[in-house]
Amino acid sequence: MSEVRLTVEPRTEFGKGAARRTRRSGKIPAVLYGHGVEPRHLSLPALEFARVVRENGQNAVLTLDVAGSNEKSTELALTKTVTVHPLKNYIEHVDLLVVHRGEKVTVDVPVVLTGEAGPGTLVNQDLDTIQVEVEALHIPEQFEVSIDGAEPGTQILASQIQLPQGASLVTDPEAMVVAINEAPTEAAMEAEVDTEGAGVVEEQPETPEDESSNES
Repeated sequence: MSEVRLTVEPRTEFGKGAARRTRRSGKIPAVLYGHGVEPRHLSLPALEFARVVRENGQNAVLTLDVAGSNEKSTELALTKTVTVHPLKNYIEHVDLLVVHRGEKVTVDVPVVLTGEAGPGTLVNQDLDTIQVEVEALHIPEQFEVSIDGAEPGTQILASQIQLPQGASLVTDPEAMVVAINEAPTEAAMEAEVDTEGAGVVEEQPETPEDESSNES
């Protein structure tokens, strides 16, 4: 995973009104925390940060050039959470986590399937990501899992995914990542449709004779 450099600014105003003003100026309110230091309130360049997430995902290591009134400092950070507006789809807020070179972190890494399973198969991917502990500057962008030519009955567990040297699996090793099943035939699908509702008996309205017998 590559490092990405961003120039950020400290924030001195807080609250909803200040956050709106920050976003109107083309920046994103953010908080940087971790390693027992006081949280630092920052403004991130909105377009640049959105491009980083789009091109590198949330596991990109950010080198933050924090400009202050009298000093300039640099911090390494990972994106912990990104809050997106549910309707307008813009980034409302970001939480950043301070990391140090050589430090190990726990992250979710995407699992990408490659190749085509064998004919007559149905591919079920149960996990889109697996969680690993890995050195902060060596986070893999993704794990590629080949299903090329896989036959029905093939199963790939989390423990079977090859990890880079120095990384360890946090996800349950027995967790199912991919299962290759036999695809249902057209006849089987039609039979399933035909049997829908089988065994269901519609209630018939009671007749006067039924009511008389019930009273007796």
